[in-house]
Amino acid sequence: MANGISSTQLAEALGLAGMLGFYGAAGQPLEEVEKAIDRVQSGPAFSCGFNLINSPSEPALETALVDLYLRRGVRLIEASAYINLTLPLIRFRTAGIRRNAAGEIEVPNRVIGKVSRTEVATRFFSPPEDKFLKELVSRGELTPDQAGLASKIPVAEDVTAEGDSGGHTDNRPLVNLLPTIIALRDRLQERHSYSAGLRVGAGGGIATPEAAAAAFMMGAAYIVTGSVNQACVEAGTSGIVKKLLAAAEQADVAMAAAADMFEMGVKVQILKRGTMFAMRANKLYEYYRAYNSFGEIPAEMRAVLERDYFRAPFEEIWGGTREFFLRRDPAQAERADRDPRHKMALVFRWYLSQSSRWPLAGDESRKLDYQVWCGPSMGAFNEWAKGSFLEQPEARDAVTVAHNLLAGAAALTRLHALRCQGIAVAPRLARQEPQTREQLSRFFA
Repeated sequence: MANGISSTQLAEALGLAGMLGFYGAAGQPLEEVEKAIDRVQSGPAFSCGFNLINSPSEPALETALVDLYLRRGVRLIEASAYINLTLPLIRFRTAGIRRNAAGEIEVPNRVIGKVSRTEVATRFFSPPEDKFLKELVSRGELTPDQAGLASKIPVAEDVTAEGDSGGHTDNRPLVNLLPTIIALRDRLQERHSYSAGLRVGAGGGIATPEAAAAAFMMGAAYIVTGSVNQACVEAGTSGIVKKLLAAAEQADVAMAAAADMFEMGVKVQILKRGTMFAMRANKLYEYYRAYNSFGEIPAEMRAVLERDYFRAPFEEIWGGTREFFLRRDPAQAERADRDPRHKMALVFRWYLSQSSRWPLAGDESRKLDYQVWCGPSMGAFNEWAKGSFLEQPEARDAVTVAHNLLAGAAALTRLHALRCQGIAVAPRLARQEPQTREQLSRFFA
């Protein structure tokens, strides 16, 4: 959950309860990410990680974020939206690798890869590519001996199989994807004989006790929730968004053009109920594909874009966008000065980017443009919680939600074991009603 939606408050609440949360660094300015690191490192000790999202359109940003993580001693990242792995990711993973006194390989930094394709899982579960290790040696960031050690470890010991989730997704059914990634893990563990075992977790579509139980039954080492966390009180988004999410049904989602990989045609899954974002975002991508500059777009269409989407003249938006990129990535602005199609793409990306920030601020004047990342699991959670105290957004704290999923999954697993032994089980016992934190305390002392 980018843009700090997965907030430090959310990560702290989960961490102090014995779970693992991640700060949503994607889309955040470096100074905001560093402030989040300050908050995490200055408070009570708890397990926490930070996000690293693949940025093919802005490789300098990914490099700068890894520089920050290494400088500030961040030891755990969740790597998201990767197709091919990158030098900054490998640099993070291999930094400080060494042999300890017992002769074992020690790697200070951990990576959890989030994938929905077997070829990407293969890259994470394999040692770093030789071209990356040679480049790091040539730059003086690894010694030849360290590169030799790095060739014996996986890029990630943990990979999350991401099914039909909010945000970047391939809409894969988890029941098909998870067993495939687990089988791949076993083949790669046998091939490379790693000293530490590889693990596969499950995410995307998990928002009820039944879904959690199914994931564990299929062999998941851990589960990851996302959409449901966004509706929790600790999430770094507005109350308006949390109410929209609490009213969502399973069919209230759609695929829309993504801001970070717009030119590549990548899409994200978002909440469509109550907004026009999906239609508008996809229309922008159609225009990008069809025209070589904003001036080529028919006049009546340009007027609609400036009136309803940008709410300002194109050139005015470009002026602010250009200033932004001159500070963040000057090469983008310089290219746009030469290439009117790239200029158009950057302005379109301005709208797509801002549409994910207006809901964070609760800007009601932009409600039709809200981009809220959401998968169908949000609707499943709402249906499960209907009629209980968890139906109200203000009652949804992350630990209570997570404990309900885990305790419910454990109860359902025991019921299934009884059925497998031929014991009749009353159907009503399979209905895991939401319980309060106090009611669940006997399971999570």
